[in-house]
Amino acid sequence: MTGCADRIPAHMIIERCNQITKARTMPFLTLLILLILNATSLAHELRPPVVTIDFTGSQKVAIEVSANLEAVLAGIGTEHADTDDAPQAEHYRQLRELSDTEMAAHARDGIATFLQEVRLSFNREPVELALHSVTVPDDPDTNNARTSTFLLQANLPRGANQMSWRWPEPLGDSILRVRLPEQSELYTAWLRAGEESAPIPFEGMVEPAWGDTVKRYVALGFTHIVPLGVDHILFVLGLFLLSTHWRPLLYQVTAFTLAHTLTLGLSIYGIISLSPSIVEPLIAASIVFVALENVFSAKLHAWRVLIVFVFGLLHGMGFAGVLTELGLPDSQYLAALLSFNVGVELGQLAVIGGAFLLVMPWMRGPNYRRFIVIPASLAIAAVGVWWTVERVFL
Repeated sequence: MTGCADRIPAHMIIERCNQITKARTMPFLTLLILLILNATSLAHELRPPVVTIDFTGSQKVAIEVSANLEAVLAGIGTEHADTDDAPQAEHYRQLRELSDTEMAAHARDGIATFLQEVRLSFNREPVELALHSVTVPDDPDTNNARTSTFLLQANLPRGANQMSWRWPEPLGDSILRVRLPEQSELYTAWLRAGEESAPIPFEGMVEPAWGDTVKRYVALGFTHIVPLGVDHILFVLGLFLLSTHWRPLLYQVTAFTLAHTLTLGLSIYGIISLSPSIVEPLIAASIVFVALENVFSAKLHAWRVLIVFVFGLLHGMGFAGVLTELGLPDSQYLAALLSFNVGVELGQLAVIGGAFLLVMPWMRGPNYRRFIVIPASLAIAAVGVWWTVERVFL
């Protein structure tokens, strides 16, 4: 045995080799611990704000912004997976302690700086924006992020025939939606941090280029898994940990992919619908089930593939909830949907590939199951139990 002298007692050889195995498994377990700590702290997860510009009124243009208002006022951008990761986290926490009425009043005083940084332009000339109203939900649980809505207004200049929009770069990505009179289609675009939209004509609206839509929604699907989809990451890791052989993993991932692709499409097209209050706890429970089975079984059973397929149906509904919230371009609906799904798959493959690289040197070792599979699965199951309780009762 490498590194062990012939005359060393057997019990010392075993102990020393166990120590070597533990040392080698530390990178994977350390990463898992950090992931789990992050998973239990995503109460203030940031999502891109949704900006809807409505031209169907009179000469007043209405701009409705649905966003984490505390993050906006604290200057925290969506490059942070969680507000706790930002340097302005303490300012954010102070704002989150405010009641709904206090926050609405504070926003009216503090939003002036934001109005100077955001830009709505007509024929490339910016116009002045004014705050019309602020609606903050009554959510006394400050451990949760809350999504507020604030309404801006601007005058529509005479002779204007196109518009553009830019969200402040420090606040990260945003979703732009434009509703024009006498046009049934809603213009939708995903804008990167500080990016100004392409000029949008008031007649003959032009959607973003097909290739740009594909690129953006692939990136959106990927980032929904890595780094934002901690629950999906833990589920995929649970699938990965079952066996050291590629075939069981292939069967499970294939079943999971087919299932979530099916329900993602059916949910987006409105054929099926299930409340997030049901879907989210069941997703958490699926993590518990897969992780605990890893502890009690070292091989793939046929019925596990079926169970994974069922759980994949639930995860697909979870993906659909996010995608519905962010919006899809009407004229490129299918392309955006498929691109998002490709991004999700690439994210899952990245998780599997990263895990494989970390544990590859000792996957065939005698202590792999003892020092990696069981401890990691128990840790994943513990997080899943906490999420299930939190999503049902808290």
